[in-house]
This record gives sequence, C-alpha cells and structure tokens, in this order.
Amino acid sequence: MLPPTMHDARRLLHGSRFDVYEVDTTSASGQPLHKQVIVHPGAVVVLGLLPEDRLVLIRNKRIATGQTLLELPAGTLEPPEPPEICAGREMIEETGYRAGRVRPLTTFYTSPGICTEKMYAFVADELTPGPQALEAGEEIAVERATWSDALAWVRDGTIRDGKTIATLLYYHAFVSGRK
Repeated sequence: MLPPTMHDARRLLHGSRFDVYEVDTTSASGQPLHKQVIVHPGAVVVLGLLPEDRLVLIRNKRIATGQTLLELPAGTLEPPEPPEICAGREMIEETGYRAGRVRPLTTFYTSPGICTEKMYAFVADELTPGPQALEAGEEIAVERATWSDALAWVRDGTIRDGKTIATLLYYHAFVSGRK
C-alpha cells in the first residue's frame, strides 16, 4: 500500500514481496528531487521464549549478504493477514515451535530512508516443539540459546541482523527486568 505522500508515484518494478516506486518531490529549498522507494507489506519478528531462561534463534542462509546469519524467526506479511497471525505462522514454519501465546512487543521501521517496511515484533511463549515447515529455498537451522549467550552475541557482533538486535535489546531493556 502506498503512503499518502506517494500518490503520484510511478511503479518501476513489481516483485513477489515488494514493489519499487519513483516519486517526484521537492527539497526544503524547493529543488526538485526524484526518490526511489521500496513499498513493502510489512513483516514480523518473533522472540520465542523457552523454559530455563532460553530462547529460540535460527541460522538463516541469506542470499543478499552471502552469509548464514543468526536471527530470530521472521517473515513477510501476506496481506490481509494480521501481524499476530503471521508471527504464529512464521514460528511454526521456521522453527517448528507452535506458540500457545503470542503477544505484541513493539513496532519499528527497518530502513525508513528507502523502504516502507514496518516490522512488528512479538513475544511467543508456551511453545510446543514440532517439525519445521520451510518454504522452498529456505535453509534454516534452529538454535536454542541462553539469554546471556544471545546478549554476548549481540555485543561481540556474532548477531548482526538488525531486527534481531532491536528485538532482543528492547525486550531485555524494557520487559524482562534483567540488568
């Protein structure tokens, strides 16, 4: 969905998960500008909590970086799918865990200089293990970690995925009560 400020935008590319538009605008000084914007339906990231102060991470092979990254499970919304439904679906698909409870944590924009993607972060608990249901082409391995390991991995750069860093640190700082 196009933001209201992009009502005269021209679509340059239609993709399966996002579109690219060009919009004409003006700078504060009145200079004409041509901006390209990725229009994205939004996505979710899910912090799966396990007993004994553990959490669920995944090792996800990412074509864009040419690396396998340590991340929280996540995925793109399939409109008109509500974010909380997408969060539960992605937990099952990527980790095999079915959440007994999914709660909203926060929202944020992933890269607002070029993209409309709004990320909805959730906490999932009361997890029941099961088989993964990976989409074609996904190469994902489940990893369980302690909170202290996850935070150390953020600190030392082992975890480099922005949505994972933001979600882990937000939960740690504002929800968990840990110091």
